[in-house]
Amino acid sequence: MKILITGAAGFIGHKMVKVLAAEGAEIIGIDNINDYYSPALKEARLRDLAPLPRFRFVKMDLADREAIARLFAEEHFTHVLNLGGQAGVRYSIENPYTYIDSNIVGFLNILEGCRHGGRPRLVYASSSSVYGMDPHVPFSESDLADAPVCLYAATKKSSEEMAYAYSKLFGIQTVGLRFFTVYGPWGRPDMAPMKFMKAIMEGRTIDVYNNGDMLRDFTYIDDIAEGVRRVLHATDDRAVPYKIYNIGDSEPVRLLDFIRAIEDVTGCKARMRMLPMQAGDVVRTYADTSLLEHDFGYKPSTPIREGLERLYEWIRGYGAI
Repeated sequence: MKILITGAAGFIGHKMVKVLAAEGAEIIGIDNINDYYSPALKEARLRDLAPLPRFRFVKMDLADREAIARLFAEEHFTHVLNLGGQAGVRYSIENPYTYIDSNIVGFLNILEGCRHGGRPRLVYASSSSVYGMDPHVPFSESDLADAPVCLYAATKKSSEEMAYAYSKLFGIQTVGLRFFTVYGPWGRPDMAPMKFMKAIMEGRTIDVYNNGDMLRDFTYIDDIAEGVRRVLHATDDRAVPYKIYNIGDSEPVRLLDFIRAIEDVTGCKARMRMLPMQAGDVVRTYADTSLLEHDFGYKPSTPIREGLERLYEWIRGYGAI
């Protein structure tokens, strides 16, 4: 098994390298180490991965068509796990071209690499953001998801349509995973779990949007990794091997309750600045994961309290990154 993992210096990418390396897979990881958030954290993740015997890292941008094509031609991957691309809802409002370059052009380069590189099984990151303001909850894969409220969501929905076309035209096995809010050790510092916990521990004020009246389907990284692992290992012999799955916890938590749980774990009181809803954001995310459970036996098992305790211990040890 030879796997390409894009976004290997990212949060989920770092975790998946460790999980799949433990199974003996040969892994090549790529990442452009951009400055969307601190490159120091990404470099620390790569140092954590460096001792793995069958892992090799190559700094590369998904939008570099020639480099991606050459990589596929030389390495003959059996599987591709595309976790690269530009994340962030609010950032997309001010930096739209970054999302087109990475999430559209970059993903096209991956699809073309698969097409001309032996048609490896492709599992790729989509997002719960594709559901937009869908009033129907929990969000189901059968929902239309055709009204994104930010460019980030639009690029993720576009990637799903692109994958479908390549599955239909060229018989490539593609599986899109709509990630719901992922948290845990080595997590992204721009997302609420890490951002809030560090600020609360340091006595800094946190901005709480929509006055905290929001629901998020917080999902612990180990549960996410197990779901991704199962999907990556599966085979599919259908004529059009294309699938989309939600991957989340299916137990959304009110944002203010999440903050209270952080207070309990850290023993620190949150200082909150209540603000209105931000452009491009959504009130709730709530995953119906019954399809993933049916097909792969996926069942998250980490309670919020336990996940936050693990995150707290990690921040205490690595908080300076």
